[in-house]
Amino acid sequence: MTTPIGPEAQRPNPALEPLTPLVGEWRTTGTHPLVPGVTFHGRTSFAWHEGGAFLLMRSEIDEPEIPSGVAIIGSDDAAGTFTMIYFDERDVSRRYTVEVGDGEVSWHRDEAGFAQRMVFTIHADGTRLDAHGTMARDGGPWEDDLRLSYERVDA
Repeated sequence: MTTPIGPEAQRPNPALEPLTPLVGEWRTTGTHPLVPGVTFHGRTSFAWHEGGAFLLMRSEIDEPEIPSGVAIIGSDDAAGTFTMIYFDERDVSRRYTVEVGDGEVSWHRDEAGFAQRMVFTIHADGTRLDAHGTMARDGGPWEDDLRLSYERVDA
């Protein structure tokens, strides 16, 4: 029998507490301007990982045009920042900066060839999130991207 490694660090990270409103199971519906007239349906979960040291996101959309993915969010306490590492079924891997505001969580990446932003609005009652994505290619103008509504299913 082996001794567990690192159990002392498997505990709630107090810096991540502002992300608590995201934690749960969500039913998603959404649209994307590149697939007009189609409503996407899926599921997303946000769960504490390693006892709360990180926040784990899993998302799955039923339609093949939108990839299913997984991400982990952590913090840098010295810098006071959050970072998300994302990976999806296309073998796409990206790093995003996460920001938390009053009733809002967002993440963005500002790479020269392809920049993205996603802004989540948290409804006051905690049963709904609305997310609006934008993207810019090669330093061009920002365009609408994936738009999702999240309805809590674990309440």
